Amino acid sequence: MKYLSEYRNLEATKRYINKIHEITTKNWNIMEICGGQTHGLVKNGILELLPDKVRMIHGPGCPVCVTPLNLIDKAVELLENGVIVCSFGDMIRVPGSKKSLLEAKANGGDLRVLYSPIEAVTVAKQNPEKEVVFFAVGFETTAPANALSVLHAEKEGITNYSILTSHVLVPPAMEAILDDEFNTINAFLAAGHVCAIMGTEEYYPIVDKYKIPIVVTGFEPLDLVQGIYIAVNQLESKTYKLENQYARVVKEEGNIAAKKVIQQVFEVSDREWRGIGLIPNSGYRLRKKYEQYDAEEKFNISNIKVPENANCIAGEILKGLKKPYECSQFGKTCVPANPLGAPMVSSEGACAAYYHFSNHVIDQ
Repeated sequence: MKYLSEYRNLEATKRYINKIHEITTKNWNIMEICGGQTHGLVKNGILELLPDKVRMIHGPGCPVCVTPLNLIDKAVELLENGVIVCSFGDMIRVPGSKKSLLEAKANGGDLRVLYSPIEAVTVAKQNPEKEVVFFAVGFETTAPANALSVLHAEKEGITNYSILTSHVLVPPAMEAILDDEFNTINAFLAAGHVCAIMGTEEYYPIVDKYKIPIVVTGFEPLDLVQGIYIAVNQLESKTYKLENQYARVVKEEGNIAAKKVIQQVFEVSDREWRGIGLIPNSGYRLRKKYEQYDAEEKFNISNIKVPENANCIAGEILKGLKKPYECSQFGKTCVPANPLGAPMVSSEGACAAYYHFSNHVIDQ
C-alpha cells in the first residue's frame, strides 16, 4: 500500500535507529507535539530503541486531553437540559467535574456519537423541535469541518443547530512551552496532520525566535525515526531550521481551501487548556457574524467554571514535565475504565499509550 507499508518497513526503521545512535554525542530532549506521534513511539517500542541520550518528551497535541474541565461540564449541562448533544466518540468518556457525557447519557440524555459535524446538522434538520449542539473539539485539523457545518446550517436555514467550540492552535502552545521556566526542550517534532491543513509558515518565526529545530513528521515508525534523526542531526551540528519529513502530505502553503473556510467562520482568541491554563491567541471562536451558532452564548453557559482535579497531573504531562508513570495514580486509581483525567481515556492520550503499550503498569 503506497505510503503506508513503506513507512512500516522494519529494516529501514532499524537503519535510522542505528544512524541516530551513530551521531548522538550529547543529551537531547525532543518533544513530539501530537498524541498520535506519542502512540506511534510507545506502541512500536521506539522509545526503548533510542540512545539513552535522546529523551522523547510527550507534548500537548491531544485535543481531547487539553479540552478544559468546564467545557465537559457545559456539554453535560446541555445534555441534562434536553439538548441533543453530538460528539466524536473519544469525548464521551472524558470525566467532567461530576460526570462524563456517557454517564449523562446513561441518565437519559440524548447523546449522539457521530463521525462528522455535518451529520449533526442533519440531526438538527430531522429534529426541528429540539436544539442540537455539536461538541466541536480539536486542533486546526478538525476546524474546517466544524466551520463547514456552520455554513451548511446557515445555507439550509437551520436555526436549532449550534457548536460548543473548543478549538486550540499548536504554534501558541509551543511558544508557551518554550517560555515556561522549567522548559528543557531542544527540538520539536511538529504534527503532520495539523501542518497538512495550515502549512508550515507559522513555524519559521518559532525556529528563529527560540533557535530551535522543528521537524514536521508523519505517524508511522519510519516517519518518526526519520524525524528524530533529522532533529538530532541539526542539534549535533548546532543548526536550527524547519524541515519537512512528511512532504508526501504536507505542503508549505497547506490546504488553501481549508484555511479559507476556517478564516471565514472563526477568529483567533484566547483559549484555556486543561492543566495548562489560559494561553493567549491559542484558539478559535466563532466570528460575530455566526454568533447565533455559538452554543455558549445561545444557552448562556459561558459562566461555568470549575477547578481541575487535584489528583490528576495532566498539566505536567501535557507540558512534558513528567511522564505518565511518574504520576502516583497511574495504573492504580487512574485506569482507562476509571480515568482521573483525559490523557488516560483519549485514544491519543499519553497516559493511555503507556497504560496499553508499555510495561510501566506491570512494574507498579
